[in-house]
Amino acid sequence: MGKTIGGSFILEDADFHGVVTPEDYSEEHRMIARTTEEFIEGEVAPHDEELEALSYELSVKLLRKAGELGLLGADVPEAYGGLGLDKLGSTLITEKLSKASSFALTVGAHVGIGTLPIVYFGSEDQKRKYLPALASGERIAAYCLTEPASGSDALGARTTAQLSEDGASYTLNGTKQFITNAGFADLFIVYAKVDGKGFSTFIVERTMEGVSIGPEEEKMGIQGSSTCPLILEEVRVPAENLLWEAGKGHLIAFNILNIGRFKLAAGCVGGCKDALGFAARYANEREQFGRRISSFPLIASKLAEMNIRTYVLESMVYRTAGLFDEGLSEVNPGAGHDGYASAKAIAEYALECSVNKVFGSETLDFVADEGVQIHGGYGYIRDYRIERIYRDSRINRIFEGTNEINRLLIPGTLIKRAMKGELPLLQRAMGLQAELLSLIPPQSFEGALGQETHLVAMAKKIFLLAGAQAVQKYQLQLEEEQELLSRLADMLISVYAMESALLRTKKRIAASGEERGRHAAEMTTVFVHDTFAQLERWARESLAAMEEGDSLRTQLSLLKKLTRRQEVNAVALRRSIAARVIGAEGYVV
Repeated sequence: MGKTIGGSFILEDADFHGVVTPEDYSEEHRMIARTTEEFIEGEVAPHDEELEALSYELSVKLLRKAGELGLLGADVPEAYGGLGLDKLGSTLITEKLSKASSFALTVGAHVGIGTLPIVYFGSEDQKRKYLPALASGERIAAYCLTEPASGSDALGARTTAQLSEDGASYTLNGTKQFITNAGFADLFIVYAKVDGKGFSTFIVERTMEGVSIGPEEEKMGIQGSSTCPLILEEVRVPAENLLWEAGKGHLIAFNILNIGRFKLAAGCVGGCKDALGFAARYANEREQFGRRISSFPLIASKLAEMNIRTYVLESMVYRTAGLFDEGLSEVNPGAGHDGYASAKAIAEYALECSVNKVFGSETLDFVADEGVQIHGGYGYIRDYRIERIYRDSRINRIFEGTNEINRLLIPGTLIKRAMKGELPLLQRAMGLQAELLSLIPPQSFEGALGQETHLVAMAKKIFLLAGAQAVQKYQLQLEEEQELLSRLADMLISVYAMESALLRTKKRIAASGEERGRHAAEMTTVFVHDTFAQLERWARESLAAMEEGDSLRTQLSLLKKLTRRQEVNAVALRRSIAARVIGAEGYVV
């Protein structure tokens, strides 16, 4: 079996045997998960209030303790002092760290976007010089892309780098904004334009003359993390601190952001589980009208939906971790210096990273919001942890490229891959038109999740129907139709979410039987039917935006052939799911 092609999930039916799920943890994975949990409970949680008040000294101290345990070196090869774990292992660490609130962001910025540029794009000398200290926590890293005038438009950066006449150094000038860890970081991954045009990446050390840090930002959430401007005034950076090559900074920036988006989604998994646990326990403790509020169906339904969406997100994230392990197996960051190989391997799953990021951030927002609602007035009080989870969650829809930008990237990436001949998207769409013009036989479903399997297949065809119509109508002007692109992105996100949950549940049923997989099957059934109905509405909205009159009626009649389904009793299924969540007082899989 060949390597999975990024974006191919919309064209092919995946085999559940090959999908990676949390049930695939090895003993080594479980051990690193326990280590992370014990570190959070024993070292971080007791200092929660001090960390939330933003103590540089404590943050650095705990980062170094995390380094001693190997938690900062999961993605760093063993040759440079790291653990060299697979992506399943490092994803698990990211998920478990989420309980540490702002400190999780401090760690995440260091190990992810701060360290990975050197792991994947650094020279041998750069790796040997910097990675051991980053893996141990001796040095702390920060990532510096955003500027006061350039956020989503990263290539519009104004920071400059001027090469000296002897070629020995670059002089950097500019200001970077909203830099996580800036208050105490030792190392900065800085993007600047060489001679005003060649977007490039530099390793800048805090001790270099001309480097200064602005004041801390007063933030809505993640208050225990450092967020400051980085100011560069005539900073002389040795030429050997240029990362990869001049003019290749965009490849580093965008691919590191891809991994950042994926890791953000992994953190959202842990955040959802945390919020659900607080909500379920509170619902069991709080009494109104002489009974626990968890016994009221509307509260129970909220807990069920929170659990369902967390399960789906978890399924997506670990499926994607498996894809990365598959794709990055061809890249050995411990051997040589091949930036192109790293960029190509990471970019393969750029679409899936954006899908995870959007779904993950919006799922955590939903779960946190419902958690506050279940707490009622107490959810608005700072003494209750759910209030902080709610505030902290909001940044995720802005981090690593806003969700609006990612919604434009998702269909755009797919179409570009099709135009390059990497995916037979247009060929499949043409074949679908011919298929839909013929009679479609009556439906019959067999086995567990038979109808849900059918609906996922139909959802892919619905996307192809709407997507092909969009490409045909607008061609090169499609990028200007942002509302339509956003709807196409929502369809792609929904397909990946539905299929990820379906594949995981099928794998579980195959391994342990239908009875032990009943809870997962109920969650999958509810999510697939709810999401399919929503996807149908998006398709109708998209077709109506593109066509009118007889042409629209023809397209809607074709759509109707794809949307036939038998309704399920979602109310009963949610009650069944909720009973288990309430009994466990937290996430149930």
